[in-house]
Amino acid sequence: MAEREREASNEAARGRVVRVSGPLVVAVGLEGTKMYELVRVGEAKLFGEVIEIRGDAYSIQVYEETEGLGPGDPAFPTGEALSVELGPGLIESIYDGVQRPLEVLRGMGGDYIARGTNAPALDRKRQWHFQPTVKAGQEVGPGDVIGTVQETPVVEHRIMVPPGVSGKLTAIEERDATVTDPVATLSTQDGEVQITMMQKWPVRQPRPTKEKLPPEVPLVTGQRVLDMLFPVAKGGTACVPGPFGSGKTVVQHQLAKWSDADIIVYVGCGERGNEMADVLTELPELHDPRSGEPLMKRTVLVANTSNMPVPAREASVFTGITMAEYFRDMGYDVALMADSTSRWAEAMREVSGRLEEMPGEEGYPAYLASRIATFYERVGYVVSHGQPERHGSLTVIGAVSPPGGDLSDPVVQNTLRVVKVFWSLEDKLAAARHFPAISWLRSYSLYQRAVDRWANAEVDKEWQANRAEAMQVLQREAELEELVRLVGVDALSASDRLLMEAARMMREDFLHQNAFDDVDTYTSLSKQFRLLALLLHYYRRARKALESGAELEGLLGVPVIGAISRAKMIPEAETEKFDALFKEVEDQIAGVTGTAQNNQAAEEAGVEADT
Repeated sequence: MAEREREASNEAARGRVVRVSGPLVVAVGLEGTKMYELVRVGEAKLFGEVIEIRGDAYSIQVYEETEGLGPGDPAFPTGEALSVELGPGLIESIYDGVQRPLEVLRGMGGDYIARGTNAPALDRKRQWHFQPTVKAGQEVGPGDVIGTVQETPVVEHRIMVPPGVSGKLTAIEERDATVTDPVATLSTQDGEVQITMMQKWPVRQPRPTKEKLPPEVPLVTGQRVLDMLFPVAKGGTACVPGPFGSGKTVVQHQLAKWSDADIIVYVGCGERGNEMADVLTELPELHDPRSGEPLMKRTVLVANTSNMPVPAREASVFTGITMAEYFRDMGYDVALMADSTSRWAEAMREVSGRLEEMPGEEGYPAYLASRIATFYERVGYVVSHGQPERHGSLTVIGAVSPPGGDLSDPVVQNTLRVVKVFWSLEDKLAAARHFPAISWLRSYSLYQRAVDRWANAEVDKEWQANRAEAMQVLQREAELEELVRLVGVDALSASDRLLMEAARMMREDFLHQNAFDDVDTYTSLSKQFRLLALLLHYYRRARKALESGAELEGLLGVPVIGAISRAKMIPEAETEKFDALFKEVEDQIAGVTGTAQNNQAAEEAGVEADT
């Protein structure tokens, strides 16, 4: 009844369109409408959002094609902000940038979304089994978990009291219900309140948390160059800029598939349709290494492809991060992949231009930096409101596609100001078929110290020392390459040539990783440590043997080098094979050293006999 009354009131208070400029519509007669409120435009009731108010002129960015819309058409205020529906049914769903379910829309109008088509984000007919975790008579407050729903075999959906609601439970029962059916009744100061399994939350407003804690535990991605050299912590931020074809989307896909987050939210923001199609076809077929279930059983997809309306692209990242915050509040570790924020910034630039705002650097709006910060600052490792006490994290990895790979692009620079991990992709590495094409000389992680402390305690006490030594070897190789280009490798000393060989082995046998190989696509932290320790063990023993008089050619020709290069293909269940390789390194280098010493002794004996 209240809904019908509100619709009738809005119908009476309708405004009038006076100007249409692409996705931007200017209307008058919407007195009382506030910033970021939803407005229905035209007879088809296309929905948009108020983004500017100048006197009686309300600028509305419409999330659908405005073809056929013109001056004189009606505009209907809704009195609500752009919000997302949160509840059972989010997992395995595929939404557009404003949380319209694409599978449902496809059934209604085919492969392309018809204008004015709308459907609720959560299925109103599907029944979920609600299992209470509290009893009638208890006092509950915002964020308290009152029951659970087994949404998928992997995800237990925790039903929480909405923010701003508290009181005494007067009724709660185990039952099968839809997301709009009441499952509990609260007696509050303002009267009785019905609690359903669904909440609504404005996308531009961060969900409240009790406390933010410093991120210290790494998000394990299974990608050796990331986990070992440039880790991101759970609750942290990372940026992946790179030119076209350098592998940004491949890195994002690998993180979505293999990171140890409980929930994955993948936002395809302005990406090509075929790339999103690859994600949609691959994820249901890939199996989670932890549960054995398809990865889609813990994934939410937001697909706003490049042929969809531009304004929805701007909203898509906020739609995705609001759903991610909801799962974080349940106590889960959530990872959000945004691919790519450059398309998001381009959407802002287009709408800003139509608003005739003063442009900033390269035509982007002056508020580009603050809007990027608004998005990334919603991450964190937090203590959620409510009982029982829950710790959750939200990690954001954003891909950036600067024109021509130019890292001085405003989107890249403003992103680097707020994120703490920089994974620099290089087209030269990609052209050399080295993937992930992440530069070990230009990338950095500001979580390194905290993650090193954690890894020293949880994986091996030599983790930090090995990582530091590996970085020194790679950096020294870069310095020597300049000399090699000038005078050739033969001009180097034996120790420097040995270092160049060790660096080559690290690049090809550790940093290079095949995403299409069942074994090499994912490497656990313990295997990463043992693999790098094996490479460093060879380098240390060979360097010591060189100092003892061993021949460089003999050290570079030991058969165990071939076995080391194949060590990354050792399955996770057979890591005891590394122990045998360590012993082979010892024995073969000792053999080379012994031969050198015998030859030296023979030479000395021959000299004495001649004398």
